[in-house]
Order: sequence, then structure tokens, then C-alpha cells
Amino acid sequence: MACMDLSARVQALLSVLDESDALFLSRWDRPRAVRHKGVRDLVTDTDLAIEAFLKDRLRDVVPGAAFMAEESATEQLPSETCWIIDPVDGTTNFAHHFGDTATSVALWENGRVAFGAVSAPVRGERYVAERGKGAWLNGRRIHVSDVAVCSEALVATGFPYSVHEDMDAVLRDMRILLDTTVGVRRCGSAALDMCFVACGSFDAYFEGWIKPWDIAAGWVLVEEAGGKVSGREGDDYRFHTPILASNGMVHEEMLHNLSLKS
Repeated sequence: MACMDLSARVQALLSVLDESDALFLSRWDRPRAVRHKGVRDLVTDTDLAIEAFLKDRLRDVVPGAAFMAEESATEQLPSETCWIIDPVDGTTNFAHHFGDTATSVALWENGRVAFGAVSAPVRGERYVAERGKGAWLNGRRIHVSDVAVCSEALVATGFPYSVHEDMDAVLRDMRILLDTTVGVRRCGSAALDMCFVACGSFDAYFEGWIKPWDIAAGWVLVEEAGGKVSGREGDDYRFHTPILASNGMVHEEMLHNLSLKS
């Protein structure tokens, strides 16, 4: 991956992810120890093991950086310099032996994501991006799609753990997406949804309920791949609010459509 000319910090992150991927795969065919954090929110022993491993190994990559990791986070927003980690994004997929699951790691610095990587070891895919240095998949430069209208756009979305409580809002958004695009996909990993926008497989991704660790690395991946990330109303994206990531060309039309009442 040296051909990507990424900084030493990013190269160090990738080396750590090589090891965490090995840990991930070593547990892929083992029986899962699964418990419920909520009615539909799962955590496995693998989530906990990979998170602990990453926090231990990343301390020396950026000395003094804080951590916001899914299974141990106590803060709602990252501190000034902070690793944002989802050890197993798509835990429900992992628990059911469905391979669309990934580890997402990003560094928050100076008010934005400085770099990030999403590693999907079952798929054999590693996405990485650094500000000003582009976005990459397995050492190959990637770019968003050139689809220009929503009627031709393939769009990803996700559902919150509170889907039953928020069913009316979820179905309202789904109706808009189904009515205005060529198709909607729900893979179960927001980190990978963002990666698929970055590499042009999806033309946009929208979700109304999302946590920072799900999309932090994907945020810089989409932007460095030539796409756009915003809030639902076109404002600068802020954590814990609805997110729209797109190839940029369908962004304004997507915003318009999402503003409609179905």
C-alpha cells in the first residue's frame, strides 16, 4: 500500500488493522457469544475483543488521543483529537454469519475527520482515505459514480434500533427513496454503505438515525472520493443528525426529495 503515499500515521493504522482483521477472521467461524444491549442492539465477544485490541495498539500511533469507541463510549461528541472506532459495524450481520460487516476507525482532529479506514475482512476489502490524498480500495484509487439524476440512482439506507417506535418516520423516508430512485438497498453496515458510495457502487446513502462511529471513516472516504456529505437539509453534517452522502451530482435532488412529505 506504499503506492498510496499516505502519512506515517495512516500507514501505522493500516498495520494495526492487519492484525485486527486476523483477530476478526479467527473468530468468524467460531460460535458467537451474543448479548443484547437493547431489544435489537447486539454485542458479541468479538466486538469487545477487537475494540480492546484497537485501543491498546492505537495509543502509540497518536499519543494523547482520546477514544470514542462503540462499546465503551461515554461522550456524545469526540474531543479535540480522538479515535472514533466501531470494532464490528454490522454486528447483527456478524452474529448471523453474514459477511457485510467491517471495522471502522477514524481520527478526529481540528474539528473534522483527518483520516479513516474501513476494513471488511470477510469481503477481503480495505478502504482508506486521508485529507488531500484521495480514497483507496485495496491500494487502488476510487471515485464516486457519475450518475446525475435520482431516477437512475441506486441508494443505500439503514434502519434504527428504534425502528418499531419510529416506524412512521422510517416508512415515510423509505417511501420517498423508493418513489424517487431506481432502487434501495439495506446492507446492515453504515460504514460499508459509505464505502460503497465512495467507490461508485451506490450513488447515495441516507440514514436518519446514526452514531459517529458508524460513519466517521466513511465521511472522509466519500469526500476524498469526490462525493459530498451533508445533513438532511443541506447543512454541514453534524454527528447524531440525519446524514446524506452522495456522489455530489444527485445531492441537491436528493435533498429536495427528502424535504417532501409522502
